[in-house]
Formats: sequence, C-alpha cells, structure tokens
Amino acid sequence: MQNFDVTRRLFLAASGGLASGAVVKTDVSKLPAFGNSTLPSAIRSRTVANINGLAMHVLEAGFETKGRPCVLLLHGYPELAYSWRKVMLPLASAGFHVVAPDQRGYGRTTGWDDAYDGDLDSFRLPNLVRDALGLVSALGYRSVAGVVGHDFGSPVAAYCALIRPDVFRSVALMSAPFAGPPALAFDTADATQKPAAAASDINAELAALKPPRKHYQSYYGTREANGNMRDCPQGLHAFLRAYYHVKSADWKQNRPFRLKSFTAEELAKIPRYYIMDRDKGMAETVAAEMPTAAEIASCQWLREEELDVYSSEYARTGFQGGLQWYRCRGGKYNAELETFSGRTIDVPSTFIAGQSDWGVYQSPGAFERMQTVACTRMSGVHLIDGAGHWVQQEQPEEVSRLLIEFLRAN
Repeated sequence: MQNFDVTRRLFLAASGGLASGAVVKTDVSKLPAFGNSTLPSAIRSRTVANINGLAMHVLEAGFETKGRPCVLLLHGYPELAYSWRKVMLPLASAGFHVVAPDQRGYGRTTGWDDAYDGDLDSFRLPNLVRDALGLVSALGYRSVAGVVGHDFGSPVAAYCALIRPDVFRSVALMSAPFAGPPALAFDTADATQKPAAAASDINAELAALKPPRKHYQSYYGTREANGNMRDCPQGLHAFLRAYYHVKSADWKQNRPFRLKSFTAEELAKIPRYYIMDRDKGMAETVAAEMPTAAEIASCQWLREEELDVYSSEYARTGFQGGLQWYRCRGGKYNAELETFSGRTIDVPSTFIAGQSDWGVYQSPGAFERMQTVACTRMSGVHLIDGAGHWVQQEQPEEVSRLLIEFLRAN
C-alpha cells in the first residue's frame, strides 16, 4: 500500500502548493494512468476541454459506436467518476454511451478554485447544471436519454431535469431524495395576515442537547473540515476506509427509519456520521468504527486496490472542492433557487437507494414530498437490500438492472 500522505506532500511541493489555495490546473497527462488495473479496459479515461471554465476528466463506456443515446452519471461526496465503474459496462452493453465526469472540485477535473476564501459561487447548483450541460454539448448531444445522480449528484441531476427538461429527458435520483426547489412566501400581501414564523436554528438546538451535537453539513462548511480529514492521525487511506464502511450495509447499526420532524430530538436518532458530537471532526467520528482487518479483507464491493484509487486522488486534491458544494446552501444560494419555486420535475423519474441508507430519511419529509409533489412522473422507488449509501458499488447488478429497465421504458 502506498503512503498517500507522503504522495500528497510530494505532489504539493512539485505543483507549488495547492493547499495555499489556487485555481487547480494540474497537468493530468503527467499523472499515472487513471484507475490502474481496477478500471475495466473497456472504460476509457480522457479530459474534455473548455467546459464552463473546466478541463473535465471523464470516464466513458460504449463510445465506440456513434449515435448511441447518452447517459450522464453524476457522483456525490466524497466520490469520483470512478464510483460508477461497476454499472458503466452493463449500461453500455444495453446500448448506451455512458459518461461519468469528475465533477467540479473533484479528481482530475481542473480549473476550479480550491481556496476556502476563493470562488465559492462557481460551486452553486445552477452552475453545476451548467457544467453538465456544457459537457453534454461538447460531446455532441442536443439531449441525453437520462441523467443519474448519486448523493450530492442527486440534486444536481434533479435541477438538470427541472431547469432543462428538453436536454435531460429522464432522471434517476439515488440516495438523496429531491423535495423540490425552496418555496417563495405566498399570499402575504394582506396586511392582516400574521407573518410567517422564523425558521428555527437547528444547529443551536443540536448544540443544546446532552451531549451537544452538530449537523454534518454545518461541519463540512467550516474552515477546519478539510484539514481534519485530509491530515488525520490515522492517515487518509484509513479515514476513507472507515468513512465508506460506516455508511455501508456492512455497518450493521445502519437500520434507518422515518423521522417525525426536523427537530434536534429527532435528528439525534441518526448515527453520528450525520449528527456528529459537537467536539469531534469527521476523522475522529469514523475512526471509532474502523473495520477490522478481517472485515476489510472480506469487503468485495470496495477492495483495497479500489480504495487506493480514491486515496491517491484525494491525497492530491484534498476535500475542499467537494466541501465547497455544502457551503452553497441557504442564504443567497437558496434565494437563487427560489427562481424555480413551484416548478416540478416533469420528465420520467425514478429513485434508487440502499435499504440500509440513512440518506433516504436524513431530511424528514423529503422522501415523501419527492414522490407526491416534486416529481410528477415518478415510475418507481427502489430500496435495495444489502446496500447502504454506496448503492451502485455495493449492489451494482441490481442498480444496473433497474437503470436499464427505467431508461429503456423512457
């Protein structure tokens, strides 16, 4: 196993020190071939230039035959295009040109600002949609058969379908339900009407619990989060192993259920990798659940040589690019999304997640609102047994089957 902390330091020294904050312009042609022996030979890795200011690294399958319908796969955090490796060839065998990019802030895609005090606005959701649209256009498609988003890729895919349904003709959301755009205040002109109650400060409520807690999304927005995970005492490779393990079906304590409300008392029922102890970072949180050597050896959905790919990539880039996405929530960023208030996803849609995934229920009511309000043509909701949060890696055969069935039907 490589010493990835040493790898990162050598890379930063050679590149002038990305940790200081700069637009990431790595010459990926000088890096080792992507994915080493764990990436199937029928999947190619290349960089597509001039995508909304990015040089975007993509993985592709089914590219040999021109004119195939395209399927765009959007990963979440802390993932890569590589997270789709197990479903790409089945989709290609079904007749699709399958494209999975490293999204803005991740992997071998360059041109994004990695500084905490840098260009945060470029990571807002409408601009991530612009990234996806630019990639599709550069590849020569006026529209795609479907866009599939996992984890934080799910809201990106959702807004792709909501904003440009003419381009993204169907959408599959995975692990993170989409409850719709934030609502504008309605029918408030009558002066006799009572003003709406101010939203409660959930972080203040969580901090008042005994012991005090905090929401992981708030933690991800802090200046300290990147260093806490990147430079953790256990080493980056061990951190990622524990993080992926604790959110998977391998961690038997994952038995999610619907929460009654978005209150501190209800949220505190969620595992600590979501609702964290106030005095701990994510590195300390997941270290307590590090799998044993025997558990690691028996993990077939993420073997050590596959985890090496993530470790080597995050050793170079750190996590700040992905963390910027979490900082583009609330405030002016919600105000921008209110432009789409009342809009629904009207293209065919489906939802896929692991039966053991707390992500389905972490936002109380979102799972139900997705099915009843936000998506008007949802054809199915599938919670897959034997999978946690990393559903397309933990149960790729079933995910592939469901996606092919959905795409062919639409």
